[in-house]
Amino acid sequence: MVLIYVKVRVSNHVKPKLRTELELLVDTGSMLTWIPRKTMEGLDVTLRGTRQFRTIEGKVIKREKGVVAVECEGLETVAEVVFADESYELVMEVTTLESLGFRVNPLTGKLDYIGLLAV
Repeated sequence: MVLIYVKVRVSNHVKPKLRTELELLVDTGSMLTWIPRKTMEGLDVTLRGTRQFRTIEGKVIKREKGVVAVECEGLETVAEVVFADESYELVMEVTTLESLGFRVNPLTGKLDYIGLLAV
């Protein structure tokens, strides 16, 4: 298994001057991107409810979520993200990845730009 990390710029989609750079682990098994709560609060991201998740151990947890703009390699999308506890890995998940037009290349350990699909 190849671990792929990407550098991204995350910003408040309503207040784009509020932004920060992060390095996220690409996780194609995760449905939402996870960003630290302190970072989300620092970007003044508005809470937009909670979501329920099942952990790898089978536990059910609830976490708050919000919406941010995510820029990676010069491309930008708007993504639903989890206000993550400090103990969780920072991850970019499959929906954000595909919204940017990327896929994971397990042979090179990098992202390949494939564009947006209209099928």
